[in-house]
Formats: sequence, C-alpha cells, structure tokens
Amino acid sequence: MTEIFLASRNPKKLAEMQRILAEHLPDIRVLGLDDVPPYDEPAETEPTFEGNARLKADAAVAATGLPSLADDSGICVDALNGMPGVLSARWAGGAKDDKANNELLLAQLDDVPDERRGAEFRCSVVFACRDGIGGITRRAAEGVMRGRVIRETRGTGGFGYDVLFCADGYDVTTAELPADEKDGISHRGKALRAIAPVVAEALTGR
Repeated sequence: MTEIFLASRNPKKLAEMQRILAEHLPDIRVLGLDDVPPYDEPAETEPTFEGNARLKADAAVAATGLPSLADDSGICVDALNGMPGVLSARWAGGAKDDKANNELLLAQLDDVPDERRGAEFRCSVVFACRDGIGGITRRAAEGVMRGRVIRETRGTGGFGYDVLFCADGYDVTTAELPADEKDGISHRGKALRAIAPVVAEALTGR
C-alpha cells in the first residue's frame, strides 16, 4: 500500500482524492489530518490559491515526512469582481461555516439578475515531497469549472458552495450530481487529474 498525505480532514475531499488517484495508483491510500499526529497548520495568508496550497503542502511534508498534497479552492463570482476567491471558506467570518457562507453570498447577489450571476470554481493543488538532498520538490496544477450561482440551495452532496452552483450545461447543482459525474467536471477533479500522473511518477519512479 502506497501512502500519500492530504492536508485536510474533510472526508468528502479525502474520498474524492482517493477516487481520482486510484485511477493511476490502485494501491494508493490517502491519509488525512485525523490520521497523523497533530501539527500546527499554517494560516492561509497568501493572495492566490496556489500560494495557500503551497504553504499547506510544505507544512505537511515537514510535519509528516510523507509525500503530500494540499489544495486551496473557492468560488469567484463575476458580479463581485472575483470574490470571495481565496476568502471563500471564511466569507461570513472566521469560522468555516458553509451555511453562513452560502446565506451571505445569496444575500449579496439577491438583486443581481440571472444573466449576471456567472461564476467559477477555481482550485490549485500542490504536490510536495522530499528531494533526497534535504529540500522539497513541488509541482502544481489548476482546475476551473465555470457556471452560475442560482437563487436557492439545492442538494445534499458535495460541500461548500456546491449547493448553490450549477456548472455550465447543467440544470442541477454540483451538490445534486453523482460523485463520479462531479469528479469529471469539477475544478478539483480537473486539478487532481492533472497532478495525478506527476504523483504516480514520483511515487513509483515510472
């Protein structure tokens, strides 16, 4: 069994990463924060998704010694000039409260007509591992999913803003899609599929 660490304790995110990486490494086991001794997680202080993912990946390698993946993602709403962006998880305050974040975003867009409710989910994933000479090697990948913000929450799958986001070409939210179908179109799925061959090569040497 090959182990890789994901700097997250979100079970849905861990399962999503397990599914996608398993396409390249059938014996992969994705460990999360609850599977390793606690360590000080870095504050997400960078102005970009990739910058925050890199902070988390470097801290993960330093703390666990394992090849590590970290991601940062969020929703960028056209009518809000790309916000919440890197503040997506904390949009309604300091705590990562999905319900409060969704309610605030819907309130901010209440008077925005349907044709101007365009948005996109963005995700950056950074893979980091020891390079054998005391340093860290890193690779990054990004994924984008365009769509729109609807006027009410729908669905029980996914997490974050999935309950109010319909991807282009869909009339259901990403929280209403089956997991495998969401993987195929999601920002995180695209980023993970881009980084998965890099992870496989690094862990197997081929």
